[in-house]
Amino acid sequence: AHCLEAFCAPGYHPMADGIAVEGLRLIKEWLPRAVSDGSDLVARGHMLAAAGMGSTAFQKGLGAIHALSHPVGAVLGAHHGLTNAVFMPYVMTFNRPAIEERSARLAAYLGFSEPSFDALLDWILDLRRRFDIPETAVDLGVTVDQLDSLAEMAAADPTAAGNPIPVGAAELRRLYEAALAGGL
Repeated sequence: AHCLEAFCAPGYHPMADGIAVEGLRLIKEWLPRAVSDGSDLVARGHMLAAAGMGSTAFQKGLGAIHALSHPVGAVLGAHHGLTNAVFMPYVMTFNRPAIEERSARLAAYLGFSEPSFDALLDWILDLRRRFDIPETAVDLGVTVDQLDSLAEMAAADPTAAGNPIPVGAAELRRLYEAALAGGL
């Protein structure tokens, strides 16, 4: 999430972009192996490097994935990585008009046979399925009656300003609604 969101953040920072893209390549190559065998220190070492690359790259910015995740983590105690994984495809779909070309370049770098936004999104969705990541915010404990409050908190989160498409409470509430319904 850190690498992807930093790469998609608006603004010009070619070094952060390069670090984010290479971090995503390491994730593509090594995350499945690290998850399937937690004792594989080579795979875990590459994932440690990718995590460090994500934290370096996000000096460029983050966006709505994190803006949605932070309040859910704070209010419901949900794990940060899990919340990011749940919200990621909804935010990607929302941001598609602004990140489509960038996503195609990233998909080409990652070696997808048909480099496109759809290939990148399919990869993310496949990872969620493979690792039993919940598909909806319901599985994080989010309920409809919390949406106004969560959306206000998300809009106030500093990461919201880094989203490629400007977001406020109304847009973030719609993203929460989509994540509750499972509507991509």
